[in-house]
Parts: sequence; C-alpha cells; structure tokens
Amino acid sequence: MTDGIIKPQTLRGFRDYLPEAMLPRERLMETARQVYRSFGYSPIDTPALEYSEILLGKGGAESDKQLFRFTDQGGRDVAMRFDLTVPLARFTAQHLTELGTPFKRYHIAPVWRAERPQRGRFREFYQCDFDTIGTTSNAADVETALVIHELFRALGFERFSIRVNHRALLNGYLEKLGLADNATAVLRCLDKLHKIGTEAVIEEMTREKIATAGQAQSILDLASIQGDNDSVLAALDALIAGSESGEHGAGCLRELFGLAKALGIDAGRLRLDPSIARGLDYYTGTVYETLLDDLPGIGSVCSGGRYDNLAGLYTKQPLPGVGASLGLDRLLDAMGELGMHTKRTAPAPVLVVFFLADRLGDYLGLAQRLRAGGIGAELYPEPKPIGRQLKYADRRGFRVAVIAGDDEFARGVWQVKDLATAESIEVSDEAVVARAGAIAER
Repeated sequence: MTDGIIKPQTLRGFRDYLPEAMLPRERLMETARQVYRSFGYSPIDTPALEYSEILLGKGGAESDKQLFRFTDQGGRDVAMRFDLTVPLARFTAQHLTELGTPFKRYHIAPVWRAERPQRGRFREFYQCDFDTIGTTSNAADVETALVIHELFRALGFERFSIRVNHRALLNGYLEKLGLADNATAVLRCLDKLHKIGTEAVIEEMTREKIATAGQAQSILDLASIQGDNDSVLAALDALIAGSESGEHGAGCLRELFGLAKALGIDAGRLRLDPSIARGLDYYTGTVYETLLDDLPGIGSVCSGGRYDNLAGLYTKQPLPGVGASLGLDRLLDAMGELGMHTKRTAPAPVLVVFFLADRLGDYLGLAQRLRAGGIGAELYPEPKPIGRQLKYADRRGFRVAVIAGDDEFARGVWQVKDLATAESIEVSDEAVVARAGAIAER
C-alpha cells in the first residue's frame, strides 16, 4: 500500500472474469443445464465449506494436501470443497428420506484446490457435475457416456473422444499379478501415465515398493493396448481370464459399447482406453475421460466414474453412484484457443441509439417493446453523437442498432442498422421490432 492506495491484484491461481469471458461461461453453463435436465437430472447446491472430516481421505493423499483447510472463529476444523462428488455423498446420506432413490442430480458450482497453477488449471474453478445415486445398474453407466456425448455436441464440438475403462477390469488384472492389496496405490500411479510417461511411472511404482519392475511393466503393457473397441476387449479378455472382477468389468464395457453402437454413437467418439484409471480413490467401476481431438494437450475436459462405496462413510444405507464432471474453466480456455468464442461484451443484441434528449420516452418505449418481443435491448444512456454511439456498439459487439431523429419521428419510421454488414433499412414503427429481431437472430 502506497499513500493509502491498496494495489488492486488477484491471488495467484485465482482470476477475475470480465464480461467478454463471463458471457461464454454463462452460455456454457446454460447449455449444460439444458442437457442435464433433458436426461432428468435435478439441480442441487451445497455449502462451500464442509467439516474437514467430511472431505479428508476421500480423494486420496494428494487431494488432502490440496485442501484449503483452517479453523474458523467458532473453533471448528473446516475445509473448502475440492470437488462436488464428496459433498454429494454427504448430501444424499443426510437427505436420503426426502430424496428417495434413484436420485439424479446436477450441480454447477466452484471448487478449490491449493495446487500449483498451470495451463488450464487454477486454484478456484467451476465444475458442472451430474450423477445418478442409488443404483448399481450398468444402464446408469451407459447413460453417463450418452450425457457426455450429447453435452459436447450441444456445445458445438464434433471432434472429441470419450475414453472409457473399468476399475473392476483393472483390479482383476492386479489380482492376477498378486497386487490386490496395492491396487489403490498402483492405480494412482497409473493415472499419471499421460503426464509423466512410462519410465517415470515404473520408477515410481518400484521406488515406492508398490510393484516390482516386472509387475509394473506388465501393468504398462496392458495400458498400452490399442485398437478398435472389439479388438481391445478381446486382448483384455485373455489377460483377465479367470478373474471374476475383471470379467465383470469387461462385461459392463462390452454392454456399454454395444448399446452406444446401436444408438448410433460414432465409435471414434467412444473408445476403450486401458490406460485410463482416474486418480481419485473412491472410483470402483466405469471411469471416463474426455479429450478434444484438436487440443489433446489440455487434458481431460470431462471426467468421472462409478463410486459404489463413497456414501458408506455417512450412512449404512447402500448409496452407489455414477456420474461425471465437466471442467468448465479448462474447456472454456480450450474453446478460446480453438476460436469458438465470439468477442462480445454486450449481452443484449440490440442497441437503441439515444439521439434526441426530448424523445427519451420514445427510445425507452421501443426498448421495452423489443424486450416484450423476446429481444434483448440496451438504451445508450446519454444523447451523444450517433458516431460515438455506433463506435460503442461496435466495440461491445451489438448486432443491431435502431436509430431515429427528428425526420424519422415525423414520418413514424426507424432506421434499423445491421452492424455486421453496415446496411441500414428504414421500417415503420409497427415493423421495427420484427425487423430488429430478424437481424439479431442471424
């Protein structure tokens, strides 16, 4: 602070959002809401703060290290939620009588992780989750993949791939390798494969005495199997033969891919990837990661899986669940890099130009009529020169400007200007709303 002035700055890993960034964020959230609701998911919300015991140990040691945890003024040990899944488990256990099962929810809200900021990764970010609670049916797992697919198509993506695997299949193979007791640690290491590479994963497994070098290599050999879904499943069948757990996982995946194919889902968009493990400890079944084909380096932009035991910490009632989380901030950054955002800061498409001070009521009246017709309209607040107002409209990305001066008012007409083409057309007062709306919708 200098001369009583506090330096305006944001904390590292946090950011402000200007209108140009907030408009696409809100559009993305609204698209997610529409897709989730179309599949029957209901909205919920939970507090940003939870008792630390609710969150600790649920996502693994790494998640515990990343908690924003403190003692509040009441002396309570509290922490900020690091995801929306653990609070969901607490929520459903607490409100089970009112909710009933199966219960389908979506939740769009911020989460906090005290990790090192990097490309596409911040300490505060939004998640857009959807989950089905109270059923072990593979139908819910299949639907989860369908929701992800529909969501990305609704967002305007054509080139993306949903990578799918099954924890039971991986656990079955680890049983055959004699690593059942170390399964959680092994899968946590495997989840780092695409970040640190094969040699580093093997080195970590052996250094931490999670697996021998031979066992680690066998795990990486399984993870490297590639091909179409049927050929990968055939190769995995040979490796897990005799393992009840592994065969169950393979069966679930075979049904998922078969149903997706029958529903017309492009096989290139839904792929079996044996290297996908998901690092959080609570996953027990199907796991999902979604990559953008044109920007794979940004990582998964929608991930999740099945967790059959998470709520068991809060209730004796079995509450299995499955779902996924859209990484809103990471996806928005990716969409920006791919040129999918329009540079607009005007939430309304029409600017009503305020030209004559004594005609304020007429300009306000037109703005009201436009809004009544379902067309967003902003009135410029001062009777400034038209050129200045049109420059404002261009800078903020309005689509239409509606203008009238003494001559237009005398004749009962308006000038409707298409700001993309700079073309103007004169229309009657009765037709102005329809004409402005038609241009705004282009």
